[in-house]
Amino acid sequence: THGTDTMVVTGRVLAGIAGKTIVMTGAMQPASVRASDAEFNVGFALAAAQTLPPGVYVAMNGMIFDPEKTVKDRAGSRFVSE
Repeated sequence: THGTDTMVVTGRVLAGIAGKTIVMTGAMQPASVRASDAEFNVGFALAAAQTLPPGVYVAMNGMIFDPEKTVKDRAGSRFVSE
């Protein structure tokens, strides 16, 4: 997993890598917290990596985002498309 505060920044840097499918994920709550989204997000990212075309993606909370068009909504504890 990747820290969520800088995930879209890293995704934008990785966007220059051609011919690879890169799916980044993280969690709003650490895996040690009972209500963490970590396990779901990792499983979702693994499934996404097997089905998406080459590119860089952020997989969070059952949604796929383009890091070039995404921001973290800290107040809402989620990612949103710009």
